[in-house]
Amino acid sequence: MRIILSILLIGAAIGAAAFGILGFQGKLSRKPPLELFPDMDRQAKLRPQETFKFMPNGVSSQLPPAGTIARSEAIQTAGGAVYRFEDSPVNTGRVAGTTNFVETNPLTVNLKLIQRGRERFDIYCAPCHGRLGDGNGITKKIGVMAAAANLHDKRIVEQTDGEIFKTVTYGKGLMGAAGPLISTEDRWAVIAYLRALQLSHLGALEELTPEQSANLKK
Repeated sequence: MRIILSILLIGAAIGAAAFGILGFQGKLSRKPPLELFPDMDRQAKLRPQETFKFMPNGVSSQLPPAGTIARSEAIQTAGGAVYRFEDSPVNTGRVAGTTNFVETNPLTVNLKLIQRGRERFDIYCAPCHGRLGDGNGITKKIGVMAAAANLHDKRIVEQTDGEIFKTVTYGKGLMGAAGPLISTEDRWAVIAYLRALQLSHLGALEELTPEQSANLKK
């Protein structure tokens, strides 16, 4: 009996001590918290532009050594350089600060960009969508996928470049996300090539200039 009573008293003492130290859940206290490992909260560190006599110029913030390679390079757009962390159409496909998709490609569309887009398209898109973009890729022919979107369908042709960028980046339906596989610039290059592909497929001869019509007949 004495042993049981002693155990109960010891348990009650431990419980009282725990409540006294830790308090009740949800209870407000103005007492400073216990710091079991104070070095985790109060680490030795230097703040920006703080005096630091160890360095020759006496400050903590130093310029990168000569020849340092930047962790991320800026993307060159028609509106100037954009870094990958910025809320910019080139990174998101949307008008900055809104949920609206951008209408057109934010990169400068030229022959070099379209050719790059064709290379990436043939690697990442053609296996499912086909090299013509008609949805007749090799995955359909061998039975891996029952169907892939025809990129010349009206609903896709009428989508904004920003919406297509979102689909390419995050995927849709059976289509996986290509964002981790294709760089931001290359995704826009693919879209530039896709627009050229759609134009060649849906365009009419009447839309060509006389010079273009002559070249087509050669």
